[in-house]
Amino acid sequence: MSVQAPSAVVMVRPHHFTPNTATLADNAFQAGAAGADPSEVAAAAFEEVTRAASALEDAGVTVHLFEDEASDRPDSVFPNNWISTHSGGHIALYPMYTPNRRRERRSDIVETLKAMYRVQDVIDYSGLEYDDVFLEGTGAMVLDHEGRIAYAARSNRADPVALERFCTNFGYEPMVFDAVDAQGVPVYHTNVLMCVGSEFALAGLDLVVSPSRRAEIADRLAGRGRREVVPLSAAQVAEFCGNAMELCGREGRVLALSRRAFDALLPTQLAVIERTATVLPLDVPTIELAGGSVRCMLAGVHLDPRSPRPVAGEAMPAAEPVQAPGYLRSGAPT
Repeated sequence: MSVQAPSAVVMVRPHHFTPNTATLADNAFQAGAAGADPSEVAAAAFEEVTRAASALEDAGVTVHLFEDEASDRPDSVFPNNWISTHSGGHIALYPMYTPNRRRERRSDIVETLKAMYRVQDVIDYSGLEYDDVFLEGTGAMVLDHEGRIAYAARSNRADPVALERFCTNFGYEPMVFDAVDAQGVPVYHTNVLMCVGSEFALAGLDLVVSPSRRAEIADRLAGRGRREVVPLSAAQVAEFCGNAMELCGREGRVLALSRRAFDALLPTQLAVIERTATVLPLDVPTIELAGGSVRCMLAGVHLDPRSPRPVAGEAMPAAEPVQAPGYLRSGAPT
């Protein structure tokens, strides 16, 4: 087991997937699907999620798979932006920048986690949306759960006020930095830039603007020799090599990433990863049209399960999702 690598994840299987036109303007990783048949795009994404969930289950990862039959949530396949879970029984809900993404928050997912795991409180930051303050979960932040550091590339998806509140509530040190891609465009979400594992970290350090901050990030990622830092080039970041997630499977740790990202990694980089984790490539080319990859599709479950433990591969019911209510620290709905 690993503090960094959860053994269970939440995934959402969309029935009407489409790249979100509302995020196309400032997501440089998003390609869109102009000219494609919408029904074919949706069907392909549905199958990609199905195969990815099955592959994770085969590796021994517990997958809580929720259906989304709504047609007004184009990015619902990326739940890590609106929910995160934390050891000690804590859940966080996040304020989303794009209005049509706010509908992704689902109370049925929260309630299912509370029923299956020991949850002490649900901290809801979504009210910050009314003040135009946003923090898009573990897309905007990459969390080092062992070192208690929250890495965040500065953007309109990672407001410093919301980040400070999160770090105060959950006991993380914020590490904010500026990062731009090869065209000079600010990085949209931090989790396309870096992945923090138990004994390795993948990081597009060259995209960090400040040389001194770049060196500091590399040093903190290494954790006094605890991890080996694998630098990613700007071209590899563009292929979603940083958008990966370490998980605990049946036979040990696995690194879930896309086939596209796997193909872009060098043999020497893979060798570092494979010293401590099995690489698990997943084919998600349709979903990547929306500007996110495998890490975005996975909301890690860092909670203690109730007894008996949830059964791996058990799909969640296709309940009609609703907007999540506000929650108090006690976990009771407001």
